[in-house]
Amino acid sequence: MTSYIIRRLLLMIPTLLGIMVVNFAIVQFAPGGPVERAIAQASGLGSDVTARVSGSAGEGAQTASVAVTASRYQGAQGLDPAFIAELEQQFGFDKPAHVRFLNMLADYAHLDFGESFYRGARVSDLIIEKLPVSLSLGLWTTLIVYLISIPLGIRKAVRDGSRFDIWTSGAIVVGYAVPGFLFAVLLVVFLAGGSYWQIFPLRGLVSDDWETLSWGARILDYLWHITLPVLALAIGGFASLTMLTKNAFLNEIGKLYVMTARAKGLTQGRVLYGHVFRNAILVVIAGFPGAFIAILFTGSLLIEVIFSLDGLGLLGFEAVLNRDYPIVFGSLFIFTLLGLVLTLVSDIAYTVIDPRIDFETRET
Repeated sequence: MTSYIIRRLLLMIPTLLGIMVVNFAIVQFAPGGPVERAIAQASGLGSDVTARVSGSAGEGAQTASVAVTASRYQGAQGLDPAFIAELEQQFGFDKPAHVRFLNMLADYAHLDFGESFYRGARVSDLIIEKLPVSLSLGLWTTLIVYLISIPLGIRKAVRDGSRFDIWTSGAIVVGYAVPGFLFAVLLVVFLAGGSYWQIFPLRGLVSDDWETLSWGARILDYLWHITLPVLALAIGGFASLTMLTKNAFLNEIGKLYVMTARAKGLTQGRVLYGHVFRNAILVVIAGFPGAFIAILFTGSLLIEVIFSLDGLGLLGFEAVLNRDYPIVFGSLFIFTLLGLVLTLVSDIAYTVIDPRIDFETRET
């Protein structure tokens, strides 16, 4: 197992590199970069701003080559070429794309993700600041979904074809069909003071006076704020995991070793949880990293917006809109690395649950 883990860790390096190369190349062709945004803002401020910037850049920058560079940008007509050159230098676009990419990788090797173009803070500090919000949503949602879906899936497998199985399947399909953000809006309308009851708060992860509360009151206040966002995220996560658990157990229940265990007089609970569970749960564990990553980094975006939760989803979304490339690539690097690590953890969990699985025998 040790050599397998080492191979997987080494494989993360080219995987990360490939993902970063592809996304960096895509960004180079995306219109409306940070230089274009700055040009658009400067165009509305008048010639005084460009004249001041031009004076600070020096007359040497006003060359024919700089004028050609300025002509590459839409909306740059009429602006001083020295102003365009200074913008390129400010955002790092005065260097070729491959040089910028290699410099970025060198910085990432030292865990230096640069500084945001517009927020005036380091990317690592911003991610650390927003991480607790997204982790709270992701961990609580994943925990609730697994605690409900696995027992429900087992129950449906045992009572396959019964009224319980049919009605719960209908309810699960309806819940899956309702988008999480729409359910969040309904929760706001009915339970957060939208039109009916003001039971739960609408904004933030904690109250404004959270730091003045006792530890017990802080925990209750935190749970009070997190209830509606977690419910909105969890509503769509039950269907796939419940049906996956049910099908996995149905597949195992019909096998010969289960019939043998029943023939020996073992109870239903002993058969299910002593024999079937270990084999059937492997499929469920394999889907954990993907489920957690989806909830943590994609599913929570609209939920964070609706409930005014300043987390990683909202940070990444705003960075893409604003072409804040240090945040975009820094977040991509960290999220990808986290996903690869969670996948490795999932493989290790396979061997913990079923020692018969040996990844050492797999060919690389």
